[in-house]
Amino acid sequence: MNPYFRPRRSMLYVPGCAPRYLNKARTLRVDSVILDLGDPILVEAKEQSRKNVVEAVLAGGYGRREVVVRVNDLESPWGRDDVKAVARCGAEAVLFPNIESKADVQTALTALDAAGGSHLPIMVMVESPIAVLRAEEIASASDRIACIVMATSDLLNQLHGRRTPDRIAVVHSLGRVLLAGRAYDRAVVDGISTDLKDMQAFEFGCRLARDLGFDGKSLVHPFQLPYCNDAFTPKAHDLAAANEVIEALEHANREGRGTVVVNGRLVEGHHVKASKRMLALADMIEKLEAGQ
Repeated sequence: MNPYFRPRRSMLYVPGCAPRYLNKARTLRVDSVILDLGDPILVEAKEQSRKNVVEAVLAGGYGRREVVVRVNDLESPWGRDDVKAVARCGAEAVLFPNIESKADVQTALTALDAAGGSHLPIMVMVESPIAVLRAEEIASASDRIACIVMATSDLLNQLHGRRTPDRIAVVHSLGRVLLAGRAYDRAVVDGISTDLKDMQAFEFGCRLARDLGFDGKSLVHPFQLPYCNDAFTPKAHDLAAANEVIEALEHANREGRGTVVVNGRLVEGHHVKASKRMLALADMIEKLEAGQ
């Protein structure tokens, strides 16, 4: 199993320019907080935001939540200074935007290592058509990639697509990146919803991403959290079914059979593997929420 495997049902972007939001994130039922230094931060607030984020991470208090810092593009005036500032402050991963190739991944790792962050995994954002087309190249670039984060808002604009409830404009891209991520055992998280009023569409988007196979969804406002967490949390009946699958195939194996029928469905070894992953995830979720 991927060494960076953990619950990422919800990954909340928290703007580094607002200390009250950095503090509020310590109290929210969220799996990962992405302390954000990137595009949403005004130019005149970049350096103060960096200072705020470093101080917030050093102060701690985020419990079992995964603490990630999104830095600016390395080609920007702030990106490399961001990396230098956050590499050893206690963040659990650094999220790099605008990753479009294996070379971009290696450049990010080199910058992080030079800043003293060779112990840290990275996360990469896929946000352009060329990045989607090179998804396999990106996913295979390093075993230090803890998670691939879709930036579907940026992608949709570059595709000249329209925002619809069924998300038809980005479904192909979502599937392509997910396929690449799973081929190399990477976590993959869906992008944000920019419509903060249409919660029905947001909930549908969460369940679509879950059914496709995503690990979770990134989001921009705390009131989206309950929908997100609920969609990606295994339910009691899912866990009961998983245990039934494991027990049934183990019993069949003891009798010399490699398959078994459970509730009308053929069960093989790969179903057991998936069931054990679900049970492990559920256990992690329970511990995470207990620690929040």
